[in-house]
Amino acid sequence: MPDPADWWRDAVVYQVYPRSFADSDGDGTGDLGGVVRRLPYLAELGVDALWLSPFYTSPLADGGYDVADYRDVDPRFGSLADFDALVAGAHERGLRVIVDLVPNHTSSEHPWFQEALQGRGKDRYIFRDEPNDWESIFGGPAWTQAPDGSYYLHLFAPEQPDLNWDHPEVRAEFRSILRFWLDRGVDGFRVDVAHGMVKAAGLPDVGPKEGRQAEMLGDEQVPYFDQDGVHEIYREWRPILDSYPGGRMAVAEAWVSSPARLARYVGPDELHQAFNFEFMMAGFDAKSFREVIDRSLAEAEIVGAPTTWVLSNHDKPRHVTRHGSLARARAATLLMLALPGSAYLYQGEELGLDEVLDLPDELREDPAFLRTGESRDGCRVPLPWSGTQAEGFGFGPAGSAAPWLPQPASWAALTAAAQEGDPGSTLTLYREALRLRKAHPALGLGSIEWVQAPEEVLVLRREPGFTLVTNTGETPVTLSALGLAGEVLLASGPMAGETVPPDTTVWLAR
Repeated sequence: MPDPADWWRDAVVYQVYPRSFADSDGDGTGDLGGVVRRLPYLAELGVDALWLSPFYTSPLADGGYDVADYRDVDPRFGSLADFDALVAGAHERGLRVIVDLVPNHTSSEHPWFQEALQGRGKDRYIFRDEPNDWESIFGGPAWTQAPDGSYYLHLFAPEQPDLNWDHPEVRAEFRSILRFWLDRGVDGFRVDVAHGMVKAAGLPDVGPKEGRQAEMLGDEQVPYFDQDGVHEIYREWRPILDSYPGGRMAVAEAWVSSPARLARYVGPDELHQAFNFEFMMAGFDAKSFREVIDRSLAEAEIVGAPTTWVLSNHDKPRHVTRHGSLARARAATLLMLALPGSAYLYQGEELGLDEVLDLPDELREDPAFLRTGESRDGCRVPLPWSGTQAEGFGFGPAGSAAPWLPQPASWAALTAAAQEGDPGSTLTLYREALRLRKAHPALGLGSIEWVQAPEEVLVLRREPGFTLVTNTGETPVTLSALGLAGEVLLASGPMAGETVPPDTTVWLAR
C-alpha cells in the first residue's frame, strides 16, 4: 500500500492563476473566493491537488511574482480568511494545496527594499557601485541605478530587486515564511526561479556572446543561475517540510543546462520534484517525445525520485497553439497522463483553450513585452465558464465588470458549460483520462516498456494489461499492423474501428 505521505509522486496537479481563474466579487479580477466557488469543478475534474500562483500583497508589476508581503493576501484577491476557507474547502474534497514561493527577489515596494533605498539594510539586496554585463531575463540590463548613485541587481524587472542570499537574515526570513504557510495547512510549495538566489562570488561578467544572455540558459551555465550554493538553501528547507505531517513537499521551477543538473535539485535532503520543461518543449513527433521521455526517466532514476510532466503553464504558449492543433494537444495530453510520475495541468487546458494572440498592445501587462516584444499575457486570459462573450463568459457574477483581459469570441464553444455532457468534448476527455488514471494507479508509478513501431508512432506498455499508442505521423495505422489487440479504453480523437488516425493517442486494455 503506498504511503499517503508520498501522494506527490504520481499526483495530477492543477495550476490556478488566481487573477484569471474565477471572479467572486464582480470587479473583473479573479480572486480566492472565485477559486473556492469552483472547488467542486476541480474535484469533479479528478485532479489531486491545486497549485496557486502568487496571491500575495503585490503591485502586480509581474503578475504577482513581485511580492511586497509574503504573509498576506493582496486585497484584490481576498484575505487570509479567504485563503483559509480555500484550504479547508480543498481538503474537505480530498484536494491538496500547493502555493507559489518567490525567493529570488521581492517587490521594490517590499519594506526591506524601501529601507535599502534609505540606506538601511542594503546588504539584504545586491548593490554595487558599477554594474557588470548581466542582462535581465525580460531584456535590457539587469541593473538599475538607485537614488544614491549605486546600482541594484534585478534579474527580472526593475520592480523585482534580487535578494542577497549570503545574508543570514534573508535565509532566516524564508524559513519563517515556509512555516507561516505550513502552519496554515498548505501541502507544498512551487519554488519560483529555484535555480536563482545564489550568484557566483565576485559577480563576474558573462563575457562576449551572441544574442541575449537569456538564450544561453539552456546550453551553458551563467554566473547568476544554477550555482552550487542553491543546494545549501534546500538542505535547510527540507527538514522544515519533513517536520510537518502528511507529506509536505516542494517542486522546483529550475531552468538549467541539462537533465543531470536538474536532477541535483531533487533528493531526500533537498526538494521533492523539479519541473521537467524538456517535455513541454518537445516537438510533436515520436522521436522528440521518446528522446525526452527516456532521458527524463533515466535522470529521475539516478536520484530515486519520479519525474514531472507538463505541457502548458502561465509562462509559455498553450500547447493547443504550440503543437498546432487541438487534436495534437489532446494526443499529447493522453501521452503525458500515461507516463510514470506526476503531471501538472494549467487552468483551461481541460477546455482546449488556445493561446490568445491578438490582444491589444495597450492591454498587455507582461513586463517583458515593452523590453522584448514577447508577451505571456495570451495564456493568462480569464477562463470562459458559461454564457456569452458579452457576459464575460461567466467569469464573474451577473453584472460584473469586464474581465481584466478580453476573451475571444471563439471561446463561446469552449466554455465549461458548453462542453458539459458532450462525450466528444475536451473537458470530458480530461475527466475520463483522470478517472482511468485513478482506476489504474500503476500508471503513475513504475517503469515503461517501448514496443517496436514505425518511426512516427509511439507504442509503450505500462502496467500489466495497459498499452498506449500515439500516432504523430500523417498516415493512419491499424492496431493489428502494430501487433496489438484489446479494448480501447480511451482515444484522444475519433477512431474508425481499429484504425488510429494521425495526431491521435489511444489507451488500450489487453
